[in-house]
Amino acid sequence: MKAKELRSLAVDDLLKKNQEMREDLFRLRFKHSIRRLENSAKLSQLKKDIARVQTVLTQKQKGQSV
Repeated sequence: MKAKELRSLAVDDLLKKNQEMREDLFRLRFKHSIRRLENSAKLSQLKKDIARVQTVLTQKQKGQSV
């Protein structure tokens, strides 16, 4: 997911997306601990996406121009 796409979303949508991504990350970590994942790179990619969402969210909440 690109930051440009995230900036077009509303704050409520960003909060919802953040929550969904965190739940997905929890599920992937759980699966990874039980058995091997087919694509373990998805964990790090999801972490980066969560960080992007949080960055855009912080910028919007502080009222910075994005």
